[in-house]
Amino acid sequence: MKLIIQIPCYNEEQTLPATLASLPRQTEGVDRVEWLVIDDGSADRSAEVAREHGVDHVVSYRFHQGLARAFMIGLDASLRAGADIIVNTDADNQYSAASIPDLIRPIVAGEAQIVVGARPIDQIEDFSLVKKLLQKVGSWVVRQASDTAIPDAPSGFRAISRKAAMGLNVFDDYTYTLETIIQAGQKNIPITSVPVQTNRKLRESRLARSEWSYLWRSAVTILRVFLLYRPLRAFALLSVPPTLAGVLLCFRWLWLFLFEDATRGRVPSLILALMLLGVGAALFLLGLIADLMGVNRKILEDIQFRQRRRDYAEAREDAPT
Repeated sequence: MKLIIQIPCYNEEQTLPATLASLPRQTEGVDRVEWLVIDDGSADRSAEVAREHGVDHVVSYRFHQGLARAFMIGLDASLRAGADIIVNTDADNQYSAASIPDLIRPIVAGEAQIVVGARPIDQIEDFSLVKKLLQKVGSWVVRQASDTAIPDAPSGFRAISRKAAMGLNVFDDYTYTLETIIQAGQKNIPITSVPVQTNRKLRESRLARSEWSYLWRSAVTILRVFLLYRPLRAFALLSVPPTLAGVLLCFRWLWLFLFEDATRGRVPSLILALMLLGVGAALFLLGLIADLMGVNRKILEDIQFRQRRRDYAEAREDAPT
């Protein structure tokens, strides 16, 4: 069984050596451990530093693709290199490599296909009180949207089995962390979490300009994925406020017409009520249409999975031992 540790990397010449120095070459439960660095259009010597430190696979892109795209590029390269388990970690040495055996243990034991490392958020001194609160609130929202019990959804330290990696798709350009958890929950991919340790911060986060910017973009990601995988439920919920308001206005109009001055038509109120009911009905119909379109998406994803399994099996046979 082969484990590949992948590291998305963007201008990490200074922090990459410390990250690589702590990575294992052997670990319990696997026969072989390899390293893979995704050089995401770095302007510094990140790729050269990776090769100098003995990285087995370096995938370089001339232009910056973004974290989510780099993550998917790494999965593809790892699968083509014959990985049975893929561990994703950050190039800034945020996560402790000593937690990798704990991270892959549920996959080796056949208990899960995706394992997310749960950081001790309350104990991380580098996180402000606002960031700690946002992390907890965001993780709670992801748990509701995904029907999972992952306590640290934004954590990028995770292990993924070969089968799960072949079934993942990331549509967001911003981050993969939230989308893959929601996707795993909606696709019934066995997912769990284990406690992991972190290292002291070597640099500031580049994912967002501010905590509120991260919150906004994460909320948009969650909404998009929820609309994609649970459209009927999402549009049904969106249809409730206008429908309820329209019904209440109809009852108000009927009450006034029957028990107050019947000579007053109160046409504007009636028109508004009908408009609100129309909006509610339209939203619900959109949910039905999107739900029916989701059947086609599932069929296409099944075809994609079979094609990937065939392609990666051929690549695995050609990969050097």
